[in-house]
Amino acid sequence: MAQTRIAPPATRDEGQWAFGSHEPQNANERFKQEDDGLNVRRRIEQVYSQQGFASISPDDLRGRMRWWGLYTQRRPGIDGGRTATLEPHELDDEYFMLRVRCDGGALTTEQLRTIAEISLEHARGTADITDRQNLQLHWVRIEDVPAIWRRLEAVGLSTQEACGDTPRVILGSPVAGVAADEIIDGTPAVEAVSARFVGNPEFSNLPRKFKTAISGSPHQDVAHEINDVSFVGVLHPELGPGFDLWVGGGLSTNPRLAVRLGAFVTLEQIPDVWAGVAGIFRDYGYRRLRSRARLKFLVADWGPEVFRQVLEGEYLDYTLPDGPAPPPPPFARRDHVGVHPQNDGRFYVGAAPLVGRTPGAVLAAVADLAELCGSTRVRLTAEQKIVVLDVAADQVDPLVEGLERLGLLVRGASTFRRGTMACTGIEFCKLAIVETKARGAELVASLDERLPTFDHPLTINLNGCPNSCARIQVADIGLKGALAGGEDGYQVHLGGGLGLTSGMGRTLRGLRVPAEELADYVERVARRFDAQRHEDELFAQWALRADDEDLR
Repeated sequence: MAQTRIAPPATRDEGQWAFGSHEPQNANERFKQEDDGLNVRRRIEQVYSQQGFASISPDDLRGRMRWWGLYTQRRPGIDGGRTATLEPHELDDEYFMLRVRCDGGALTTEQLRTIAEISLEHARGTADITDRQNLQLHWVRIEDVPAIWRRLEAVGLSTQEACGDTPRVILGSPVAGVAADEIIDGTPAVEAVSARFVGNPEFSNLPRKFKTAISGSPHQDVAHEINDVSFVGVLHPELGPGFDLWVGGGLSTNPRLAVRLGAFVTLEQIPDVWAGVAGIFRDYGYRRLRSRARLKFLVADWGPEVFRQVLEGEYLDYTLPDGPAPPPPPFARRDHVGVHPQNDGRFYVGAAPLVGRTPGAVLAAVADLAELCGSTRVRLTAEQKIVVLDVAADQVDPLVEGLERLGLLVRGASTFRRGTMACTGIEFCKLAIVETKARGAELVASLDERLPTFDHPLTINLNGCPNSCARIQVADIGLKGALAGGEDGYQVHLGGGLGLTSGMGRTLRGLRVPAEELADYVERVARRFDAQRHEDELFAQWALRADDEDLR
């Protein structure tokens, strides 16, 4: 690696290592410098699991344990109005959320069954598919964690760096390697990045979380616009299939869409380019304030031209060729729900749980059913859905019927079932203000009853707080938890989107919908869209041109 620093210096001290600022400037940087988060595993195995919850040090409990996929969950009975007023120890329950990382969303049926068994034995039967292709369990006791790790690792799974200031799970197309319309299979790159860099101390102390997406699907099915680094499948006119490089996306309270660097990356180059982007983040990323420690702020300050110059000149030592931008995705939903042809004559079958909730008993039944129908591979999607691969033609109908008996809808999935996502919410999350999972399920049921013939694509994303784990700013209708007159309510974002309608939603002054009026509001807006839309117009396009009154 070149030693000459060629990036422009910060206009003020942002705690950047590249400019010699190694003195910790906040509590998180202090505990990371004192001990690598990866090292907490030894204490969990040798001390905390033996001596119980009370033995866990605060820096480990609310810091380093995240490096192994563990967050304390919210103590039951604390209402949303107290979320911002209580100290962390007052919000903590003595149970954990455990996040199992599923890079590329890929699972074998054996792995899925193992997670299901752990859910049933150690997590009160809980399991949720997240919009980052992970599976999350709840009610996990610290005493059970070492045994859970042994069982996961015996089938090739891990919770390592599923949380924390680390390289998080790598998003990949859930139909990579099998889709009939795929540009290029990104699976080898997903596997290489995971094998080389997850758990590597070189990247285990980043300024904040670092999110990656790799997809060769023309449907752009990994939300590449809101990841820190993304590789998007394209066809270069001279070099053939490869990837377009994007950096600097992220949502939360300061949302920014990623920018193209204009660089073409081959499949084989992805691990080195990934390491270069992550290295820039590690060395030049802002560490003074947690609120400015995501890569998106550095990219916004530098711009894509400087970022690419530093990447090539300082971290790669070679120049990437210019490449084409990815064309717009097809006019279609990107959740892979339904029955679709594979490139080998078989089919993949995508099913929609209800707002991602998939109890352990359901996961076990899916594993059994998939095997009964001749498949050993399932995938999770970035839309909280589940896909069974490699289904022979004569097994499609039995599989579909079996999935729908489990409540995982395939052909029977309505627009509202397919398009509604929800974060964890106040049930388990210490940051949440309102309920999301149960509210989302109620909303879907109500809208299905009120609007049984509505079939336009529509995304409805519910989030329990401003942090946007459920991507509220890029949904057709994004619902952010907020208290209205002391009662649960939602601030509304309208007309956001990814892909064909990539952009942030708009908010209307003073529009805050009480929870009990949520179905009334969505029904009203959906009916107005249906009545006013132009031919082939998407909701986001209509919402950005509609009169304010039509959106209230």
